[in-house]
Amino acid sequence: MDISRRDLLKFASTSGLVVTGLAASQGIARQGLAQNQPTSTQIKSGEMIYRTLGRTGEKVSVIGLGGHHIGRPKDEQEGIRLIRTAIDRGINFMDNCWDYHNGGSEIRMGKALQDGYREKVFLMTKIDGRTKEAAAKQIDESLRRLQSDRIDLLQHHEIIRMEDPDRIFAPGGAMEAVVAAQKAGKIRYIGFTGHKDPLVHLRMLEVAAQNNFRFDAVQMPLNVMDAHFRSFEKQVLPLLVKNQIGVLGMKSMGDQNILKSNTVKPIECLHYAMNLPTSTVITGIESMQILNQAFEAARTFKPMSQEQVSALLNRTRQAAAKGQYELFKTSNQFDGTAKNPQWLG
Repeated sequence: MDISRRDLLKFASTSGLVVTGLAASQGIARQGLAQNQPTSTQIKSGEMIYRTLGRTGEKVSVIGLGGHHIGRPKDEQEGIRLIRTAIDRGINFMDNCWDYHNGGSEIRMGKALQDGYREKVFLMTKIDGRTKEAAAKQIDESLRRLQSDRIDLLQHHEIIRMEDPDRIFAPGGAMEAVVAAQKAGKIRYIGFTGHKDPLVHLRMLEVAAQNNFRFDAVQMPLNVMDAHFRSFEKQVLPLLVKNQIGVLGMKSMGDQNILKSNTVKPIECLHYAMNLPTSTVITGIESMQILNQAFEAARTFKPMSQEQVSALLNRTRQAAAKGQYELFKTSNQFDGTAKNPQWLG
């Protein structure tokens, strides 16, 4: 990655530069921290709980509004109404991505964030580009669609292949464009996402450490079945906590697939993910009913005892054993970049 030491030092305060390798601490991932305890830095305000995003100091709602689902209502005005209602009631973490609905989700959210709503939220979006040129183009497209001069958190999307980290950090890779955008004030914080295998996440953190870089946030599946199969909770989560990297949970219900196992209810899924040291649990909301369900999960959440956690995991153990309800891990159903490799550049 063609970034000078001077440039790295300039943005260390916002990017979380680490000069001692993260890889050296990966042993902690197997030691089992007290990871079934929610973060202690949380406050309740109105209907929502707020937590601190890693070492950034940013306060984000424990429920994040999923960007893909917000693009699903056929009526654009309904999508805008959902976004604004969520914000009015206290959700401030907005998830999105350059490729959701061919840009439709970002366009819809950009419209919703007018009239003063942009200043009320922590805005996150993701890019797919692996080259400097592709990433730079996608960042600028996202800014235009979102009608904003800045993105609070930009994430490298779908880190699902072992070679993705090497491409991103290579000379002429996407990280050069992301760092340039940060220096230009277009983005504030940097993270990455992925849903395939915890080993790929660990590889991304390792390559980042080799480049003296520490991410501000990492997004990954955290749910009642993950603990039993290719577990991000067991292998990646403790490492993020140790290094004060913000934890963004997703796939709490696996796009409803986990619910099809008939072993767990929606609010139980949300409570389990909220009980982990997550900053935000991003959940798909495409109707007022589901929005109300998310707020009910926040209203009724209480830290779970180890006995409660064990009972829930025992209930899901058999169904989870082969990953058949976590299709984002075991199929290409959720792999947008695999189906559209041209997005990578």
